[in-house]
Amino acid sequence: MLQKLMMLLTLIVLIPINAQKSNESAIVLELFTSQGCSSCPSADELLEDIKKKHQDQNVVVLSYHVDYWNRLGWKDPFSSARFSDYQRAYAQQFNSRSIYTPQLVVNGSEHFTGSDRYKANIALKKYSKTRVNSTILIKDMRQEPSQIVFNYKVDGAPFNTITLALVVSERITNISRGENRNRTLKNTNIVANRMVKQEESGNISMTIPDWVSENDELSVIAYTQDDTLKTTGATKLAVLR
Repeated sequence: MLQKLMMLLTLIVLIPINAQKSNESAIVLELFTSQGCSSCPSADELLEDIKKKHQDQNVVVLSYHVDYWNRLGWKDPFSSARFSDYQRAYAQQFNSRSIYTPQLVVNGSEHFTGSDRYKANIALKKYSKTRVNSTILIKDMRQEPSQIVFNYKVDGAPFNTITLALVVSERITNISRGENRNRTLKNTNIVANRMVKQEESGNISMTIPDWVSENDELSVIAYTQDDTLKTTGATKLAVLR
């Protein structure tokens, strides 16, 4: 009996936040940000507001922390060179000569300064009328000592890639150096790990980084993109540990 109870306690409980249907819209907001950027905190706050306001809708937000601000005195603990490279891929699609923070990309289709509440509201209304081409199912998720394992399946129209992101709901950090020194920053839906696949289905083993704690609220966000990085479908699942 005790052994069965212990097994139950170690299971991951999956709660669909908003089950995706073929006739629904899907809005993906990707914020490229950094704790070393003095212009980013206002964008981080806007992203949190959007997450709270649209939590019961198929609106997903992600914070991709880039690494190119790390040389200016503060190393962002959530930053990754891979996320900077992802932002550069968007720059190519948008015919931009440079990358910047805070940059908010909506459905892979347009971008603007991440703190621009007016443009964000217009984009949310615009893409709420766009229906998905792909539906995504994530199932059979379980936690192993240092990773999360699950299966995914995509139905519907052809797509180019599917992104599978493990995100931490929020973190509060005291900044001691750099442009935001002596400030306390709150980040939302921080991407802790990201995998990109091209197959319609597969088995995923996603490593949980060392900086993720047992108290962190985790989610898996999945979204499909075409060959121009435009979003064609999305879903999100909360992971309760």
